[in-house]
Amino acid sequence: MSDFLQHLMSSRAGRALLRRAGVPVPAPLVRHTPGGPAIPGPVLVGGTPKGRLGTAVKGVLADAGAEALTSLPEGGRPAALAFDATGLTGAGALAELYAFTHPVMRGLSPGGRVVVLGDVPGPKPADALAAQALEGFTRSLGKELRGGATCQLLQVGPGAEHLIGSPLRFLLSPRSAYVSGQVVRVEATTASSAPVRWEAPLSGSVAAVTGAARGIGAVVAEVLARDGATVVCLDLPSQEAGLARTAQRIGGTALPVDITAGDAPGRIRAHLRAEFGGVDVFVHNAGITRDRTLARMSPQEWDTVLDVNLGAVHRITATLLAEGQDGPVLRDGGALVCTSSIGGIAGNRGQTNYGASKAGLIGLVRAYAPLLAERSIRINAVAPGFIETDMTARMPLLVREAGRRMNSLGQGGLPVDVAETVAWLAAPATAGVSGQTIRVCGQSLLGA
Repeated sequence: MSDFLQHLMSSRAGRALLRRAGVPVPAPLVRHTPGGPAIPGPVLVGGTPKGRLGTAVKGVLADAGAEALTSLPEGGRPAALAFDATGLTGAGALAELYAFTHPVMRGLSPGGRVVVLGDVPGPKPADALAAQALEGFTRSLGKELRGGATCQLLQVGPGAEHLIGSPLRFLLSPRSAYVSGQVVRVEATTASSAPVRWEAPLSGSVAAVTGAARGIGAVVAEVLARDGATVVCLDLPSQEAGLARTAQRIGGTALPVDITAGDAPGRIRAHLRAEFGGVDVFVHNAGITRDRTLARMSPQEWDTVLDVNLGAVHRITATLLAEGQDGPVLRDGGALVCTSSIGGIAGNRGQTNYGASKAGLIGLVRAYAPLLAERSIRINAVAPGFIETDMTARMPLLVREAGRRMNSLGQGGLPVDVAETVAWLAAPATAGVSGQTIRVCGQSLLGA
């Protein structure tokens, strides 16, 4: 974010100057600060007569210390809207959603949140068309909102009503500042529900993060530590100095290791078992690019990217889950989070290797989820869009500005936006979310 345009946007006077020059200026995003309110303002709550989530939604808001309104006072501006659209049947019933949202859209506070809660589309045509219509509604509304506001769809499966707390809090909070236009599905699970310490949801857990020496990985490690985890930071031996700094800063430990080495999975497993007795959260963050069109790409450039981004993830995951003499090192009720990319969803020119590897992670997550459900282990992916890092700072100016602006929020995200989403997926309270890929891209205009 060190270029001239970004510098101007960082001050009120600079933003005013850019507006006078006709340059679109995105709204500053409000992000989470420790000790700040979980949901920063009143939430206008509505729902269908057949909705089954009204009581659960109000309970979540009360637990978060947020005021739930059923109507707006004169001149009132809600910080968020939450609409229980479960039970909708047929096209005509969608008018209830329109009647709730239409009158209040212009009054939504800057940085506001809109969350629609719906059913998982089922086999009955009238029910399925209404449930699926909510996806088109929320994605479209997300592209209409201004002032840093976001819109999401939370699909709640039968029997999962008690599991909406963590997803709903996240989607209504500043932690999800760069997440918009997403569909999050909550399914019933046999995982036990323990009391949640919302300011330290990972308290007492052990987490490991690959690629933690710098960039997004270092920030992921920081946020997991902030949320109470003891963090093991992994990266290449050549990055040992940066790795040590990250570990020292967060009170964690460092394990220099090349994840593509033949003995890496065994070394990681042995270290986690010997030092901590196991691990609760493992974040596959390490990744590389070797960009070139396919016609000019060397076999080494193809193989290296596929092995680091995908092959190593598969091998390490299998080793963490292997029974062995003393059982799996990833404990029951744990979480795996893989860092995919919008490039794995929409594709990018010159990135056939990278796009294939990141799409492969999405397939890995989807396939593993039902296999791990018996042990109450969740596996999900995050798919960052344009995130302000050293890598994006080296892009040509016009390419960089296009990347920043080709999303509904009109700006690049920050590493902390990815880290907040990873931490949410890692938290035990997010027990009903597995097998999914959450885009952290400001609702990129590319991909779905």
